[in-house]
Amino acid sequence: MSPEPAAFSADAVLACAADAVVAVDAEMRVIVWNPAAERMFGWRAEEVTGGPAPIVPDELMAEHHAVLERVRAGGPLSIVSRRLRRDGAVVDVRIDTSCLTGPDGRPCGWVSVVHPHEDAGSVRSHMAERARLVRRLTDVVADINADLDLSAVLDRIAHSLTELTGADAGGFVLIENDQLRLASLTQLSAHLRGYTAPLESSLFGELLRSGKTVLLATDDTRSLGDLIWADLEGLHTIALGVSNVQGRPYGALYALYSRRKVGHLELELLELLAAHAGVALGNAMAYQEMVRQRAHEHAVVDASADGIAVLDPAGRVRKWNRAAVELTGCGFADAVGHPPPFPLPARPGERIKYRLESGRWLEVLMADIPETDERVVDFRDITQAKALEEEKDLFLATAGHELRTPITVVQGFANTLVRRWTELNDDSRRSAVGTIAERSTKLAHLVENLLLGSLAGTGQLRSANVPFDLRRLLRESAVAFQPGSRNHRLCLDVPEELPTVTGDPVSTDVIVGQLLENAFKYSPDGGAVTLRAGVEDTGVVVTVEDEGIGIPPEDRERVFDRFVQGERGDRRRFGGIGLGLYIVRRLARAQGGEVTAHGNEPRGTRMRFTLRSVPDGALGSA
Repeated sequence: MSPEPAAFSADAVLACAADAVVAVDAEMRVIVWNPAAERMFGWRAEEVTGGPAPIVPDELMAEHHAVLERVRAGGPLSIVSRRLRRDGAVVDVRIDTSCLTGPDGRPCGWVSVVHPHEDAGSVRSHMAERARLVRRLTDVVADINADLDLSAVLDRIAHSLTELTGADAGGFVLIENDQLRLASLTQLSAHLRGYTAPLESSLFGELLRSGKTVLLATDDTRSLGDLIWADLEGLHTIALGVSNVQGRPYGALYALYSRRKVGHLELELLELLAAHAGVALGNAMAYQEMVRQRAHEHAVVDASADGIAVLDPAGRVRKWNRAAVELTGCGFADAVGHPPPFPLPARPGERIKYRLESGRWLEVLMADIPETDERVVDFRDITQAKALEEEKDLFLATAGHELRTPITVVQGFANTLVRRWTELNDDSRRSAVGTIAERSTKLAHLVENLLLGSLAGTGQLRSANVPFDLRRLLRESAVAFQPGSRNHRLCLDVPEELPTVTGDPVSTDVIVGQLLENAFKYSPDGGAVTLRAGVEDTGVVVTVEDEGIGIPPEDRERVFDRFVQGERGDRRRFGGIGLGLYIVRRLARAQGGEVTAHGNEPRGTRMRFTLRSVPDGALGSA
């Protein structure tokens, strides 16, 4: 049979399969998502292909990783679990997972066949067992976190490992430069503590290079002489999970098996324990550092940009740093001995947001210090972030309004033409078509600005770097805008001998057009709009001046942000979505120029746009 019919048959089988089939590559990117998967989960294949499968609940992610790793190392596996639909519903499923292998026989991904599971009892039993294991893990983690001495925490982690995962022995290794050091162990000879080995050639090194959080190795496929584990008689399987501290790999938990097999539940618990161990180690390290640096803590705390307060057991302020004074306006003498001037989170680890009477927004985080029964409160200024949220909300509302208006007009006139074509005379038809064309142009301009704003936000704007005649471009722009308003006079002030500039003529045309459009728009009472150009230093400066409402000095930089106009009322008065100047600045910078806003005397705005001129002789040499 030829390759083409075979491929067609495979596609046909996937298309006709009653069960969802989902395959991912070694990087966890979806490569197969059949129609049954679309029906079961609600996402179309083109939406998920090439990215991570969005169907695993966060609380089951560790279970998912454990299943994939167990399958990679030990054959197919079937479990009862739950998965997410696009609408947010959780469905009970049975998942049969197998490993994909490449032409060289090596694992290159996974394929899962997902069946709806109607047996609610078995699902409840599975979830109850997981809840029991999680409670057990919680108890273990609470015991680990009960101590903030680093070496004691490491020992507690190692001893908890065998209790939680059923491993026959184990240990915790630390990364020290390009080496591993065995920092704690259980059920192994005590003299092995402190043993070192190269990170690069270790299983831990392999795990880090894979980008995964858990790894399973057996003596069927490789040597298990990593570190000193050969000391355990009968060793046949090693499982390890990475522990991150402050987002970076710090160490790994090794679980060693010599008498029993390891399943996906043990791997899941190992991954969860390793993650919690990283948190516990981070806490212990932070506490030790605080103790070691106690003589210098006042200077360190005072240097923090965040407000930091230490509260006594009754919730009264004991320490209040300089940033706390600046953020709250509450001086040290007024704060100490009193509760802080804002509410606290209900429990450690939670974050709350609070608005002070001054209008400043704070984000407040609290942590306990068990040894002293104190609490540390960290709070920072999020006023700008809150303002951006409000600006985005306003942008969405405004964009909807701006889009709806031309669409409504176009739709209304188009429907009128369709229903009443024979009743209308030629002038009425021509007028309706003209209105449709005018509103369509406005709609296209708005959509173009949205697309340019999106590209600018991702840094994907591209600009040419070629010599061009700026004087000609400015003259053409002036001609195009001259009839734009009866209330305005457009004046062009460009010297005859203007140097050739280098940049992108298309981008420059967009910039000049937007600046002129703004000049007309924000001078509603009319007046002169002047387009100037001149030589300055090694470049050429283009200015657009108007006699309009002007921009307050404090807003002359802010207007170049996305979704921003000079005043909140400007959108209601003038319309627009606040993207024009944002796009203009990024187009200017993409070609080595700059755009800035200034006041115009006696009133109005002067926008200044710089371009690089072509050095003397450069055109001839080219």
